[in-house]
Amino acid sequence: MDIFNSKKIAQEKLEHIKNGFSAYVESAELAKLIKKEIQVLNLDVYEDATDIGIWFIPNRD
Repeated sequence: MDIFNSKKIAQEKLEHIKNGFSAYVESAELAKLIKKEIQVLNLDVYEDATDIGIWFIPNRD
């Protein structure tokens, strides 16, 4: 059985976002961690919530 470290996964997804790439999560827990960090870092990100998960899409200047 694999055990996932939510904080590590959230940080990996956040690195994708900071590098200008979109990130997708299905878990509400991961989405909450990512949203918190996006606010702390003051990143300009569009959130597209669907029935099955959330896309975090960096806004381009």
